[in-house]
Amino acid sequence: MSHKILIANRGEIALRALRACRELGIKTVSVYSEVDKDLKHLKFSDETVCIGPAAPINSYLNIPSILSAAELTEVDAIYPGYGFLAENPDFAHQCNESGFKFIGPESETIRKMGDKITAKNFVSTFDIPTVPGYSGELPNDEDEVKDIVQSIGYPVILKATAGGGGRGMRIVHSEESLLNMIEITMQEAANSFGNDQIYIEKFIENPRHIEIQVVGDGKGNAIHLGTRDCSMQRRHQKIIEEAPASNVDQESLHKILNSSVNLCKEINYEGVGTLEFLYEKNNFYFIEMNTRIQVEHPVTEMITGFDIVKAQFRIALGLGINLDQDEVYFNGHAIECRINAEDPINFQPCPGEITKMHTAGGFGIRYDSHIYSGYEVPPFYDSLLAKIITQANTRKSAIKRMKSALDEFFVEGITTNQKLHQNILDDEIFNENKHTINYLENEFLK
Repeated sequence: MSHKILIANRGEIALRALRACRELGIKTVSVYSEVDKDLKHLKFSDETVCIGPAAPINSYLNIPSILSAAELTEVDAIYPGYGFLAENPDFAHQCNESGFKFIGPESETIRKMGDKITAKNFVSTFDIPTVPGYSGELPNDEDEVKDIVQSIGYPVILKATAGGGGRGMRIVHSEESLLNMIEITMQEAANSFGNDQIYIEKFIENPRHIEIQVVGDGKGNAIHLGTRDCSMQRRHQKIIEEAPASNVDQESLHKILNSSVNLCKEINYEGVGTLEFLYEKNNFYFIEMNTRIQVEHPVTEMITGFDIVKAQFRIALGLGINLDQDEVYFNGHAIECRINAEDPINFQPCPGEITKMHTAGGFGIRYDSHIYSGYEVPPFYDSLLAKIITQANTRKSAIKRMKSALDEFFVEGITTNQKLHQNILDDEIFNENKHTINYLENEFLK
């Protein structure tokens, strides 16, 4: 039986999905906004459909338009990738209700894990530790609020329940600024997510950011594909990712891996997902679960040989997949650098025309990108241009290989953060693997 998938995304993840479909013999339909008519993957797709103007709300977030394209082209399934509608439970529900298989978990799973308070309370029943905090509705009495926070202990972090992408988060170091920061965070949450609900957690001051990649077939079978370290980040957004996470207490790691897999088995998790943790002093603290593929999935693929995108398609379309933990092997170390069209000092987006470029290549080097010479980087979407991934036997060798890859790679006509990556790779703290999530902003960039 032949299959046809609509790719409801753009850029490098759309191209990545299309390539996986071609290898599996699956026909593709690619949707695009008016400004994206020259995207690379459109040239290789079996069919293409314009779904609206440049603004995401009118195109890649326009559910009726995407479903209409799916109906017009008679697809079997819809692939959301990451970002846009990938973790929108209403979209997943409407896809399935309209007769199109949503490639991902059930809508209720997405909804449960998308609410950080609900997710935190849920995972705790599977022996997964969470950060101490308060997730109930804040009382109207100011003194009661202060008492709650005092019981947690300063510093604390205020987080939007529906947050993401580093927005709707504020750190509070003392009682003097507490009430004002709560008001600011609630307003930002309302403006960004249409929901002003927040929760309070103990602020873990110098943790690392560790992820666990999981895969489930929706029938009670699940495995993990190891860990990633995403501690090199700014404004709560990742810049460099690695696999596996090294210098982690093995006893704690073994326990959290088993608990994560058991959770997926118990809820019949379908597709790929990532559990994210803060790690400090041999302790893991659950942050959230992303019910989609991650930008940084290539580092996991590089050390396991497991095609995560293909797995998504095979599971969703019932093509058969072997999920046997004993058959997952880990080989060496991998690093990914995200090349963004942005100012490396203030991190502001820098759209424009790419006038000249050269990609990185060679043994142990992977390059995932949708850009080309003459491509106009639009101002409407995420600034990600390319992902350069290197793999080697050791972390030290993977870093050395990445330095060579970045020396070879160049993009002209626009400003990128390439030089920032090169400086980080030369940094002693990074090379000694002693950095935490606060290192880049609080020390390296000072």
